[in-house]
Amino acid sequence: MRTSFEQLLEAGCHFGHLKRKWNPAMAPYIFMERNGIHIIDLNKTAIKIDEAAEALKNIAKSGRKILFVSTKKQGQEVVAQYAKEVGMPYITERWAGGMLTNFPTIRKAVKKMSTIDKMATDGTFDNMSKRERLQITRQREKLEKNLGSIVELNRLPSALFVVDVMKEHIAVAEAQRLGIPVFGIVDTNSDPTNIDFVIPANDDATKSIEVILAAVCQAIKEGQEERKIEKADEEAAQAQNDEAQVQKERRQRVRKAAPKAEADKAEAEAEVEAEKPAEDAE
Repeated sequence: MRTSFEQLLEAGCHFGHLKRKWNPAMAPYIFMERNGIHIIDLNKTAIKIDEAAEALKNIAKSGRKILFVSTKKQGQEVVAQYAKEVGMPYITERWAGGMLTNFPTIRKAVKKMSTIDKMATDGTFDNMSKRERLQITRQREKLEKNLGSIVELNRLPSALFVVDVMKEHIAVAEAQRLGIPVFGIVDTNSDPTNIDFVIPANDDATKSIEVILAAVCQAIKEGQEERKIEKADEEAAQAQNDEAQVQKERRQRVRKAAPKAEADKAEAEAEVEAEKPAEDAE
């Protein structure tokens, strides 16, 4: 689904920051300055959204995960909503330092959550005091809040989608260190230099964030659907190959059995012939 110029304009994607707060590296994406505010070139924004969407589609098609990050209030709900729709992990609370670079430790925290869940179901809680149960329950709630939906992330994500790359600079730095490509909505006050897929747009308006997420998540859905179709085709082809192999083995067994059957028939005929003279003599 291609995002139109009109959709971006209506969502206010063109509004940048005050001229005095701009980052010179964003100059190629700025159309003009009006009333002291930079206006983003939405034609370039549309092109960049398409480029990012195509890349994200390919990642989803390969079955890999994309981690969505937005801890700023304007993007929390919309990011959680769209990430859930495409079954991708997301972080909308605080970014815990080392979430990527110290991933094994994060996995330990996830394991701790699982252990607490098990304690709640296997009767361990019944043998604890009310105070102990409350402490453990609060500990789990805190872990869940900090870890977000990455509890289902068994390995490092293949890409990071960030709303406001300046606010999420720690997440961006960790992804860079690990060679994970970063897709980012970049406003006029941010540095796009280290972002692999720059989407120049207003990162402070919920509508602006939503229209961009709608486009990229639609592409992710398409990638996931194509993956399902390809997988189904592969399974059908494999089933055909298996059936062909079964038929081949059956024919081979028949060929091997044919000479024996002919030999048995010849032997039986010989026995019949051998018995005829005796019958005639009688």
